[in-house]
Amino acid sequence: MPNFFNDNQDICFLFDYFDLREVAAIQERETPNGDADYLPDHLDDTIDNYRRILEIVGELAAETLALNAEQIDAEGNTLNPDGTVTLHPLVRQNLERFTQADLMGFTLPRKYGGLNCPILIYTMATELVARGDGSFMNMFGLQGIADTVYAFASDEIKDEVLPKFSSGAVTGAMVLTEPDAGSDLQSVRLRADKLPDGSWVLNGVKRFITNGCGEILLVLARSEHEIKDGRGLSLFICERSPAVKVRCLEKKLGIHGSPTCELVFDNTPARLIGERQRGLITYVLALMNGARLGIAAQSLGIAEAAYRLARTYAHTRVQFGAPIERLAPVAEMVVGMQVKIEAMRALTYETARVCDLENNTNRLLEHRADQLSDAEKKEFKQNSRMYKRLNAMLTPMSKYFSAEGCISAASDAIQVLGGSGYIKDYPAERYLRDARITAIYEGTSQLQVVAAVKGITSGVLTTYLDSFEKKTYGDPKLEKLKAILIKGREEIQSAVEFAKSQSGIYVELIARRLVDAAIAVIVGHYFLGQATKNERKKHIAELFIGQNEPLITMKCVQVKQGNSKVIDDYELLAGSVPVV
Repeated sequence: MPNFFNDNQDICFLFDYFDLREVAAIQERETPNGDADYLPDHLDDTIDNYRRILEIVGELAAETLALNAEQIDAEGNTLNPDGTVTLHPLVRQNLERFTQADLMGFTLPRKYGGLNCPILIYTMATELVARGDGSFMNMFGLQGIADTVYAFASDEIKDEVLPKFSSGAVTGAMVLTEPDAGSDLQSVRLRADKLPDGSWVLNGVKRFITNGCGEILLVLARSEHEIKDGRGLSLFICERSPAVKVRCLEKKLGIHGSPTCELVFDNTPARLIGERQRGLITYVLALMNGARLGIAAQSLGIAEAAYRLARTYAHTRVQFGAPIERLAPVAEMVVGMQVKIEAMRALTYETARVCDLENNTNRLLEHRADQLSDAEKKEFKQNSRMYKRLNAMLTPMSKYFSAEGCISAASDAIQVLGGSGYIKDYPAERYLRDARITAIYEGTSQLQVVAAVKGITSGVLTTYLDSFEKKTYGDPKLEKLKAILIKGREEIQSAVEFAKSQSGIYVELIARRLVDAAIAVIVGHYFLGQATKNERKKHIAELFIGQNEPLITMKCVQVKQGNSKVIDDYELLAGSVPVV
């Protein structure tokens, strides 16, 4: 019986590698259980439950999602004349199967019918889902909306809405983007008006809304009409009704099973989430951080599916009297795909783990502050700030690195299959179409590197790497590899000092080079840690660090060249604007 969890040796290894007890102990103690039917007896039981959940997800991804994906991609969903959307029957079947397995309240507390899983386990599950069907991950991954409701909404809204998410009775959408406000959410214009009776209504248009036909919508709207920037925005929750219509379904390159909607709000009743004016500054930023980690996991799943197709084809396709994997250029491509995916996975999963540490530290401060000494409170608050700064760097790194790696893996899969990969007899072309969006939505790769480079230039990277550099491995090969990484960090620091001496825009110009170099060093350290528990990982670490050593040097040299011609001479180099 196929199972996308059990058949992935790297995910199974990482499940055992991470200290899940550390995360589970606080999560189980500090989240409300209510009158839940099931409670784990002890930590080992909790972790065994995580494994069983992932096995169920892996089975559904293999036996339902993967089998339905081709037909859903070919046929898509349907927009009805009344502004509603009919999901493809197989999309409905996918939702029903996941609902029957109680997988739609993945991270919610048991009080609301959820599974109370950590973000790390949710990230693993999201990868498994995306391997089965990258488009369905957008519905499964939008559970983050429920997390935002849990974190910031009133008890009344939580008690009403969250059990519906957990039971699978509703799906949701985060309704942020507008025709003139894509990445620049401070420009959102959709109006929120407070009526004399204290209720709110929404009016305006939203575009590129993933699953905008969902039953529960979280909407970013301008509640303070006189304030034109992000301080005038608040977050609202509303339900699907005749007062909000889908004007069109976008005709897209990929992820056809995921409806992308243009929505029209016409005096749509809504309720305020949290406080006025904190919609973008606090709530949406938290929501988008979770969404970006979800896209990193989605990228992993699509890349894994593409790699497995290429690996199998290279092994079975015979040319010149031997499998094509015996050709050195093909072998290099296949191995490169696998190592890059394991690097993507290491960074994404570690980011998820740090998110759990931040959340659990905040839970302790919220629920146990009266039981902590002043020294303990101070320590927890310092840890909370540290994790927040670290997440602000690692999350965009994960999204950028995984999305770009996913596109590369999907493209390489087509190359390995050759002409067969270019036609629809194989799903390789679908993987590439589905992959392409990952570097665009929830913030483009260009925005991710600009966000991530702040952690590099502010000293967060140096502080983070310090603990890795102090580790001793007792293995001469690993110590030699660590020395390479230390040298790489020193080169990055030198490049950072140079970049900061230039104009402000120069740091943004060379951000990608610094981020690429920093990711190579960070992931290299992750692989060294994994190598202490797994002999195969020593070979992965040796290959990855060896290949990246000259690349780190090259990127840092490029930074220190101070070449800003693309900005200084943009009009000359880009040429005149084409006349249409």
